[in-house]
Amino acid sequence: MTIEQHTLSNGFQIITEHMPGLKSASIGIWVDVGGRHERLAQNGIAHFLEHMAFKGTPTRSALQIAEAIEDVGGYLNAYTSRENTAYYARVLEEDVPLALDVIGDILVNPVFDPADVELERGVILQEIGQANDTPDDIIFDWLQEVAYPDQAIGRTILGPAERVSSFNRDDLKAFVGEHYGPGQMILAAAGGIDHDKIVAQAEAMFGHLSPIIRPETLIEPAKFGGGEVRRDKDLEQVHFALAFEGPNYRDPEIYTAQIYASVMGGGVSSRLFQEIREKRGLCYTTFAQAGAYEDTGTLTIYAGTSAEQIDELATVTVDEMKRAASDMTAAEVARARAQMKAGLLMGLESPSSRAERLARLWSIWGRIPSLDETIERVDSVTTGDVKEFAGQMAGKAGAAMALYGPADAAPTLDELKARMVA
Repeated sequence: MTIEQHTLSNGFQIITEHMPGLKSASIGIWVDVGGRHERLAQNGIAHFLEHMAFKGTPTRSALQIAEAIEDVGGYLNAYTSRENTAYYARVLEEDVPLALDVIGDILVNPVFDPADVELERGVILQEIGQANDTPDDIIFDWLQEVAYPDQAIGRTILGPAERVSSFNRDDLKAFVGEHYGPGQMILAAAGGIDHDKIVAQAEAMFGHLSPIIRPETLIEPAKFGGGEVRRDKDLEQVHFALAFEGPNYRDPEIYTAQIYASVMGGGVSSRLFQEIREKRGLCYTTFAQAGAYEDTGTLTIYAGTSAEQIDELATVTVDEMKRAASDMTAAEVARARAQMKAGLLMGLESPSSRAERLARLWSIWGRIPSLDETIERVDSVTTGDVKEFAGQMAGKAGAAMALYGPADAAPTLDELKARMVA
């Protein structure tokens, strides 16, 4: 594997990895803008803009954009997160120039036709409605909101329907002008690619863009708040989610947090799955995960159960968190380390995963740590480290909880926190 990097004179960054033997490639542009870059009145506009990029350019209609990639058997998509927006394609190696041309076209030359804005507004409102009708989806928006109250990082990525209903062409153009500069973009490609050809094409497509300077105060530092939110609804299940502040993605402890999450709820052998589902039959789904941002992180636990069993499920969950601080075993930690390393290495057999990794790591570190370095960091986490981290989680003063469904019998967050520290 050969990783190469180049930066254009205007700050546009290119990072590629040639994967010998592959006949396909993944290529995309990751933009340093997401939900947490929005002002309150803009909530949802980053995601709206992602949709509008595919609606047409001066030389391609929305249908022609789709057909250009699908006519060669490729795949084109995008996503918006709280810190990034990505536009990417998977194609055969001979079609990489076409994929980059399409992606560059939709980013540099969007039309934002008012009729298309209205049409896509309806699509996004349907997406919001669908999310609201999906309990094990919307509960995480509510959990994020209560964990980071009155902050951009705590707001939903889709935005509230009333704000989405008000965005217009000028709003979209202003957001592009404020955030879509060459210095905020990383072009990442992996698979059957030619670095020099990609650089030359990128220079022609993006080299003329003028740098932008964003206000330093635009992103407010994240402050984990905590509290609970309950939304009663006549559902079959009560959906239950807990959140605790964890390390950010530059904190060396992020590896400990990920191993802890794996031990607690990362698979069928995890503590929560075994205790809550296998031994007690309280749920069908439960998991734990460690997410990270630039300046904070979130350890999240989720499960769903019946109204009659929510009290037991919630109390058993915090009991397991408390117990992990005292009886975490070396075998559990070794299993979690193995799962992390296997997941990393298996994922990197895909050019899409490699391109994503290139963009993510370059945006975080300004370099690409070797796989050996990453594996060494995973292997360096000891059982004592994980037990200590488990104690920190169980003793956290700040916590967030979200409940959705017939949750009258659920304990309060204060009751669960008191149980953990008792």
